[in-house]
Amino acid sequence: MKPLVSIIIPAYNAEHLLPETISSALCQTWPRKEIIVIDDGSRDATLSVARRFASRDVRVVTQPSQGAAAARNHGLSLSQGDYVQWLDADDLLAPDKLARQLQAVEEYRDSRTLLSCPWGRFLYRPHRASFHATSLWSDLSPADWLIRKLAHNAFMQTATWLVSRELTYAAGPWDTRMLSDDDGEYFCRVLLASTGTRFVPDTRVFYRVAGPGSLSSLGRSNRKLEALFLSMQLHVGYVRSLEDSERVRSACITYLQTGLPHFYPERMDIVERAAILAKELGGTLTQPPPISWKYAWADTLFGRRIAKRVQNVVRRTRHSLNRSWDRTMSQIHAATGPPLRSVTGARTRSDDFVNDAMHARPGATSSDRRKPS
Repeated sequence: MKPLVSIIIPAYNAEHLLPETISSALCQTWPRKEIIVIDDGSRDATLSVARRFASRDVRVVTQPSQGAAAARNHGLSLSQGDYVQWLDADDLLAPDKLARQLQAVEEYRDSRTLLSCPWGRFLYRPHRASFHATSLWSDLSPADWLIRKLAHNAFMQTATWLVSRELTYAAGPWDTRMLSDDDGEYFCRVLLASTGTRFVPDTRVFYRVAGPGSLSSLGRSNRKLEALFLSMQLHVGYVRSLEDSERVRSACITYLQTGLPHFYPERMDIVERAAILAKELGGTLTQPPPISWKYAWADTLFGRRIAKRVQNVVRRTRHSLNRSWDRTMSQIHAATGPPLRSVTGARTRSDDFVNDAMHARPGATSSDRRKPS
């Protein structure tokens, strides 16, 4: 019998985007799947929207708001799959994502192999997603993967991974202390328990860019900054548990230097702790950390705090303009064009996402529905 895949979707205040995400899960060509949506105490209509999809293949549960990590742990406790697919409530899977990766599983026949795939950023139009390969887009040992991540400031988006049940249990639960970078810390532990990564290049994941104003952004939250530094400390410990070489220590120092601007100058206590850790690794951190030449004038005239505020305002403004433009173009296409399917295999009109999934037969694949134009 083919393996069962559990697609676990934590959702908080995602009423407008969740239908498209669930639809991309339902459109998977892999026939054996269960979809578990965990509403994390949303204040909007997320729960009622999710319940419109409830069926034999889609289970919807709710809990008081506890954060994404707790919601994922709850979903995992309810799941029965041989493999786990984590999927955030605003991201999308290509229709063949699970099938392509499970084909690779058959070739490797190793339940401790961790599978990944390409991912691209988008705002409202997934067919215009931007894919940029990084040094992590290859088959790697756990140590090599972590070293590249730290040295190159790279990451793999959460939904790219496909994790066996055995590997999931070996890694342990998501850490609810992680108010930021919870996925980065979690998949470090998954990697430590794995025999390595297998990169499957011929499928895709679509990562919706939330922007600097999202819940995942650090802002000036002391709790999030402390959680971020805890994650960084754990990253260093994890990779050194695999290999404590010169290249590892060099990558760790680079990683600490890259993260330093998050804490400087607001949290000089964390800056000092980072400097001590770097010294233990045999290096030093540049202070004050460099700032982009675009904002060096503000740093010179007004100091780093003001320069960072100017930088954040510019980024927020630019992102807001890009979102407005992309949303407008998406609405124009929806109003003037036929209800075509996007590159994910789901239709581009939100109402059609719901109707398509609601009327799909349980276990139906994308070939059972209208083909892309």
